[in-house]
Amino acid sequence: MIYCVIPPELADDLYDKLVEYYKDNPNVEVIVDRRVEERRTDRTGGGNRVVRDRRRARIPGTFPRVRAF
Repeated sequence: MIYCVIPPELADDLYDKLVEYYKDNPNVEVIVDRRVEERRTDRTGGGNRVVRDRRRARIPGTFPRVRAF
Protein backbone atom coordinates (compact mmCIF):
# COMPACT_ATOMS: atom_id res chain seq x y z
CA MET A 1 0.00 0.00 0.00
CA ILE A 2 1.24 3.47 -0.90
CA TYR A 3 -0.12 6.43 1.04
CA CYS A 4 -0.19 9.78 -0.74
CA VAL A 5 -0.19 12.17 2.23
CA ILE A 6 -1.39 15.70 1.61
CA PRO A 7 -0.62 18.53 4.06
CA PRO A 8 -3.81 20.16 5.40
CA GLU A 9 -3.05 23.54 3.84
CA LEU A 10 -3.09 21.94 0.34
CA ALA A 11 -5.99 19.54 0.93
CA ASP A 12 -8.68 21.81 -0.53
CA ASP A 13 -6.79 22.11 -3.82
CA LEU A 14 -5.25 18.66 -4.20
CA TYR A 15 -7.35 16.01 -2.49
CA ASP A 16 -10.05 15.58 -5.15
CA LYS A 17 -7.52 15.81 -7.99
CA LEU A 18 -5.27 13.14 -6.51
CA VAL A 19 -8.16 10.80 -5.65
CA GLU A 20 -9.28 11.05 -9.28
CA TYR A 21 -5.72 10.53 -10.54
CA TYR A 22 -5.15 7.38 -8.45
CA LYS A 23 -8.69 5.94 -8.65
CA ASP A 24 -7.59 3.05 -10.92
CA ASN A 25 -4.62 2.11 -8.74
CA PRO A 26 -5.77 -0.01 -5.77
CA ASN A 27 -2.31 0.23 -4.19
CA VAL A 28 -2.53 3.99 -3.58
CA GLU A 29 -4.62 5.68 -0.91
CA VAL A 30 -4.81 9.47 -0.71
CA ILE A 31 -5.04 10.84 2.83
CA VAL A 32 -4.91 14.26 4.49
CA ASP A 33 -2.38 14.70 7.27
CA ARG A 34 -4.40 15.66 10.34
CA ARG A 35 -1.62 15.80 12.93
CA VAL A 36 -1.61 19.07 14.81
CA GLU A 37 1.67 18.80 16.74
CA GLU A 38 4.86 16.80 16.91
CA ARG A 39 4.69 13.59 18.92
CA ARG A 40 8.16 14.15 20.29
CA THR A 41 8.74 17.07 22.58
CA ASP A 42 12.35 17.62 21.52
CA ARG A 43 13.21 17.74 17.80
CA THR A 44 16.79 16.62 18.45
CA GLY A 45 15.82 13.07 19.32
CA GLY A 46 12.91 13.28 21.66
CA GLY A 47 12.34 11.90 25.09
CA ASN A 48 14.05 8.70 26.16
CA ARG A 49 14.73 7.45 22.67
CA VAL A 50 17.89 5.36 22.46
CA VAL A 51 19.60 4.73 19.15
CA ARG A 52 21.43 1.44 19.08
CA ASP A 53 23.13 -0.72 16.53
CA ARG A 54 20.76 -3.55 15.66
CA ARG A 55 23.20 -5.49 13.52
CA ARG A 56 24.30 -8.88 14.74
CA ALA A 57 27.65 -9.05 16.44
CA ARG A 58 30.40 -10.44 14.24
CA ILE A 59 31.59 -13.90 15.15
CA PRO A 60 35.15 -13.73 16.46
CA GLY A 61 37.88 -15.54 14.58
CA THR A 62 39.25 -15.66 11.06
CA PHE A 63 38.33 -17.41 7.85
CA PRO A 64 40.26 -20.54 6.89
CA ARG A 65 42.78 -20.10 4.09
CA VAL A 66 41.70 -21.34 0.68
CA ARG A 67 43.85 -22.40 -2.17
CA ALA A 68 43.70 -20.21 -5.32
CA PHE A 69 43.22 -22.07 -8.59
